[in-house]
Amino acid sequence: MSTPSSRLLALLSLLQARRDWPGGVLADRLGVSPRTVRRDVDRLRELGYPVHASKGPDGGYRLDAGTHMPPLLLDDEQAVALVVALQTASTGVSGVDEAAVRALATLRQVMPARLRSAADALQVTAVTRRGNRPEVDQQVLLGVGSAVRAHEVLRFDYEGGNGTGLPRRAEAHHLVTWGGRWYLVGFDLDRADWRTYRVDRMTLKTGSGPRFAPRALPAPDVAAFVADRFSSIGSRWPARGEAEVDRPAAEIARWAGRDALVEPLGDDRCRVVLSAWSWDGVAATFAMFGAPLRAVGPPELVDAMQRLADRMEAAVRA
Repeated sequence: MSTPSSRLLALLSLLQARRDWPGGVLADRLGVSPRTVRRDVDRLRELGYPVHASKGPDGGYRLDAGTHMPPLLLDDEQAVALVVALQTASTGVSGVDEAAVRALATLRQVMPARLRSAADALQVTAVTRRGNRPEVDQQVLLGVGSAVRAHEVLRFDYEGGNGTGLPRRAEAHHLVTWGGRWYLVGFDLDRADWRTYRVDRMTLKTGSGPRFAPRALPAPDVAAFVADRFSSIGSRWPARGEAEVDRPAAEIARWAGRDALVEPLGDDRCRVVLSAWSWDGVAATFAMFGAPLRAVGPPELVDAMQRLADRMEAAVRA
C-alpha cells in the first residue's frame, strides 16, 4: 500500500498531466476510495495548490492557477529539459537571465544524483550573435504585454535616432520578437497609421489608457506585416508555416531563428511563424522546440508534419 506522502505526489502528478479529472477515475488510478481522494485534495490545498472541485455525478477535480507559486513536481525528462533551458537562457530582458542562473542553482541542489549527472553531461555554452542587442526592461515588456492582452491604448515616450523621447499614443495590438528584438505592433493614434516600436526604446507613462476595439491589420496577419517591414523573408525561403507552441514566447524566441516571428498568446503559449528551404525543413524546425504544438497551416505544413511523424515512428520500430 502506498504511503500518504507518495500517494499525494502521485495525485499531484496526475492533476498536472491533464486539465480535468473525474473523481472516480482518479480513485481508480490511485487505487483508493473517492473519500481518500477528497482528503488528499484537501492536503494539497493546505500546501498551496488551488485544486478546484466540481460537484454532481460527473464531478471531478482541476488544478487551477493560484495567487502564489506552490512547489512543483517534475518528472525526470522535465527536470533535465529545464536545466538545459536555464543554461541557455538569453532573452535580452533585464533580470530574466540573472533569475535563470539562480533558478538553475536551486534546481540542481535538489536533483537526485542520477539526474544531476545526466544534466551535467549536457553542459551548454550559449553563444549570442555578434553585435549589440539592447536589453529590454522587464517591467516595460510586461506593461506592453498587458496592454496588448487588454486592448488598451499605450502612452509612452519613444526614443528616436537622436536619443530624444517623443510622446506617442498607440493602440497596442501585437507584441512580437524579430531578429532578436522585441517589438510592439500598434496603431499610432496621432499619425493614424500602423507602426512598429522597439520595446527597448519605449518609456511607458503611468496609468493605463482607454480600451479599444481591435482593428484589422493591413496585411494577412502580423507575421506578413512585420516581414514586409523588416525583411524579404518571403522571397528568400520557399516555405513558410505557422504553429502554436506551448512554451513561453521568450523561451521559443531564443531558438526560432533570426527571421522567425514569435507572438505571445499567453504566459505559456505563443504563435510562431518561420521559414525554411522546404516544408519538411519547417516541420523539423518546429519539432526541434521539443514542446506540444498545433499546426495552423498551410496544408503543406500539416502534410510535412505527418511525414515527419511517420518517419520517426518507423525509426523507432526499426
